[in-house]
Amino acid sequence: MRIAVNGVELCVETLGDPADPPVLLIGVTTLSWPGELCAALTGRYVVRYDLRDAGRSTFVDPDAPAYDLRDLVTDASELLVALDLGRTHVAGLGVGGFIAQLLALDHPDQVASLTLVSTRPVAPGPVDPDLPDHAPEMMKQLFGRPEPDWTDRNSVVDHMTGSARLMSGSRGFDEHDVRATAGSVFDRTQRTAKAQRASHIGSMFAAIDCRPRWRQRLGEITAPTLVIHGDEDPFFPHGNAVALAAEIPGATLLTLPGIGQGVPRVTWPAVVEALLRHTS
Repeated sequence: MRIAVNGVELCVETLGDPADPPVLLIGVTTLSWPGELCAALTGRYVVRYDLRDAGRSTFVDPDAPAYDLRDLVTDASELLVALDLGRTHVAGLGVGGFIAQLLALDHPDQVASLTLVSTRPVAPGPVDPDLPDHAPEMMKQLFGRPEPDWTDRNSVVDHMTGSARLMSGSRGFDEHDVRATAGSVFDRTQRTAKAQRASHIGSMFAAIDCRPRWRQRLGEITAPTLVIHGDEDPFFPHGNAVALAAEIPGATLLTLPGIGQGVPRVTWPAVVEALLRHTS
């Protein structure tokens, strides 16, 4: 379904009983959070959505966006109101973690708990001196390759599979799942290069204004917080999770051994158990 918020329409998917505790999952698209993982969150009303300029939500131009990071936060806040969810458990993955952190900071009355997965406490661009940055060799391989033909499904699936292989860690790569997800993202996105790039890699985050900084405010977060992070993440290295857990009062850190970016299938038992416990 499409829901109008903050001057755009967001494509939203829900799973479970609306009477159960709500959990909002934030990524770039709905498929940032695997469907089978969502289904395993029994006893929860799961909500996931496509960001604007991604998936099936309002699409204008992710390369020259007329909005900033705070607009994406307002989108999420207004979505909770539109769905009449009240206080909601919020989980952000990757760059979705930026939105989740700011939702907890700027709209604390809407956030029952906070979960941050494979993310960091600073926006795109140069990191703080005490934080580990993207692994240089990984970045060289990731962005040194020719781009795919973003309008060709097979080309995009092959490219995204190669990207996942670089970022998954020693235990996290599941080619079948990666190829299936990349194909599904392609199929539900406009057949233009801009749309496909934005939905697959969140390219709008490279262009939007993410200021002001929020790391200095992490101590203001009052929602119970769980930080989940792979210890072999080359994109947002594990030290970023350590910083988040240290700077958010009372936060708990769950480290996933041998895992890079995201929550691949091998992590689901541990991740689902932790999420259910955290949102109980």
